Amino acid sequence: MDNSCDTLIRNAIVVDPHGGLVDTNITIEDGKIKSLTKSVQNIHASNNINANKKYVLPGLIDPHVHYGVFTPIEKAAITESRSGAIGGVTTVIRMLRLYDSYSNINKHIEASIGTHYIDYSIHASILRSEQVNDIEYLMNNGINSFKLYMNLGGGTNLNSILMDTDPGATLPRSEVVNVTDGFILSLLKETSNRNCVLLVHAEDPLMCAREIRKGKIKGLTGLKAWSSCRPPSSEAKSIRKISSLTREFGTKLYFVHIGSTAALEAITAERRKGSTNLYIETCPHYLTHTVDFEDSIAKVVPPIRSKSDVQSTWSSLQSGIIDTIGTDHVANMLSTKKGDKDIWSASSGFPGIATMLPVLLSKGVNEGRINLSKVVELTSYNTARIFGMYPRKGTISKGFDADLTIIDLDLEQKVTPELLQSNSDYTIYDGWKLRGWPILTMVRGMVVMENGQVNAKTLGFGEFIRRPV
Repeated sequence: MDNSCDTLIRNAIVVDPHGGLVDTNITIEDGKIKSLTKSVQNIHASNNINANKKYVLPGLIDPHVHYGVFTPIEKAAITESRSGAIGGVTTVIRMLRLYDSYSNINKHIEASIGTHYIDYSIHASILRSEQVNDIEYLMNNGINSFKLYMNLGGGTNLNSILMDTDPGATLPRSEVVNVTDGFILSLLKETSNRNCVLLVHAEDPLMCAREIRKGKIKGLTGLKAWSSCRPPSSEAKSIRKISSLTREFGTKLYFVHIGSTAALEAITAERRKGSTNLYIETCPHYLTHTVDFEDSIAKVVPPIRSKSDVQSTWSSLQSGIIDTIGTDHVANMLSTKKGDKDIWSASSGFPGIATMLPVLLSKGVNEGRINLSKVVELTSYNTARIFGMYPRKGTISKGFDADLTIIDLDLEQKVTPELLQSNSDYTIYDGWKLRGWPILTMVRGMVVMENGQVNAKTLGFGEFIRRPV
């Protein structure tokens, strides 16, 4: 038996997504898990790491990240993958928005080479009817997930959205997107009978436009106004619509950023009807913030909701109704976020990739709401299975990528933008004391972060993950 390996991690407590805690040692060879072994006798390793009985999780996969919008990808990837490594994230899936044909996607992929600390993949947003014809080309290039923005169009003024900046460009640009029923049907038809997933932003633009008009006339302001003008009933209406249409085609639907009771109940009701796969993603901010937060930096779509909605979201995590957690990370700056310091002119979205795991550990595990196996299930195992990265990523088993995150459940740190190392100069968790942080992030056997310090020599180690693998 060959007892040599590249890296040996001793005294690890491996967290299994199915409920187990395994006291073991991990051997790693050529970037893969070689074995989980009780004995380290006669094992020869080039690199030894002592986990000191700390918990070891499969590296987190953040399936919902916006970067490359406010700065081009060759710059954004450096800062945002670094922030991901700080937060124990080992793979991100970029939410790419191009207005032209996706035959130009290779320039984004090429510009990404050598710029990531961690592994990365892409969701392609389908914004125009012409792009529906690009789906086969995208799948042949390792991209098997596509984004539908039901919140854009409907003959309203809610149809402008920022595109991703072209490599080498300096300023973001917005385009008008008009999502019609005919467009939706063509997209569902093209994605049927394919091994792919359709991500859905479910809000009804007509309802939102009407309520926003009313809110402005009444002079409403603040996050309560923003929530009431993009009501949960708008989410539920769109969920029912797309679910009904999908039954004819069988496309797998993945509902992004779900954080309201109405939306959760609508998806649960549609699941009971059967005949199609419906997945649910929530975000950390729907677990921690309510409309009582008094700063417009927490403006996001769909909006932050009520205390009752927060409780419903936690309950849905506990019961298994929610499948994954993504951050909806937006790498913007406070100067572009604030607008004229009112809720209507402020831009939507905020950074969150580095705080996903600390929030789940502090507010979830350490406060007794969920256990560590649930964290693994939500942040790695389910995500890998849904998006075609399993059996390469998603758990700590022989033959899987050695993507590992060692955590310290007792480590308490005060959150600051400097700690998180994103290009963004603010965070909605600024000043919060969170207990439970990653202390080591490993990507395919390479330590990219240890004790809050990212190894600059690992820049460019991250690889583009083609799916399905």
